[in-house]
Amino acid sequence: MRKSFWMPIGAIVLACAILLAGYNLSAGYRQARIEEELTAKMQTILPGSAAFVREEYTGGDANIRAVYKGETGYVVNTVTYGYAGNITMLIGVSNEGKVTGLQVRDMQETHGLGGEALWDWEFLAQFLNTTGNVAIATAGPDAFSAATGESGAEAEVYVDALTGATVTSKAIARSVNSAVSFVTGADAATEATSWGG
Repeated sequence: MRKSFWMPIGAIVLACAILLAGYNLSAGYRQARIEEELTAKMQTILPGSAAFVREEYTGGDANIRAVYKGETGYVVNTVTYGYAGNITMLIGVSNEGKVTGLQVRDMQETHGLGGEALWDWEFLAQFLNTTGNVAIATAGPDAFSAATGESGAEAEVYVDALTGATVTSKAIARSVNSAVSFVTGADAATEATSWGG
C-alpha cells in the first residue's frame, strides 16, 4: 500500500518538473524573439547599422531610458509624458546628428487625437532629417516667435502638430530633441511644452 501511495505523488512531481522546464525554455525563446524584434526595428530606424550594443546612459536627461550604439549612429529609447500618460519611442540619430527614423512604441493618448501618433506617418515624417531644436507650430501670436529671434533659440525647426493633440505633439518633439542632444552633446531643450509637462 505504501508503494501505491507514492507513485501518484511521484508522477505529479515529474509532471510539474516537465512543465517548469518547458516554461523556462519558452521564456528563453520569448526573450530571444523580443531581442530579435527590437534589433529589426532598430535596423529600420537607423539604416546601415546591423548590430547594436546597449551603452550605459549616465546623463541627466530624464527623457532618455536606454541608448543603443550602431555602426552609423545611435537608437535612443525615450519616455516622455504626453496628455494622458507616458509616450515610449525609439529614435534613430546618425553620427552626424540627423534623425534617421522614429517609432512610437507605446502610448496611452486619446484615441482619434494624440493616439494618431502611432500611425500618422505624415506627422512623424516631419521629424526626419532634423537636427534638434524641433518645436511645434501653434496658433496664436507667439506661434513663430523663435523664427524672428524673440526667444533666443537657435534655428528652431517647426513641425505641424497633430490636429487636436498639441500636448502629445510637443511630447514627441521633446523626445526627438533629447535624442539628438544625446548624440551631438548639445544641451537638451527639454521644456518643449509651455504647460510644464
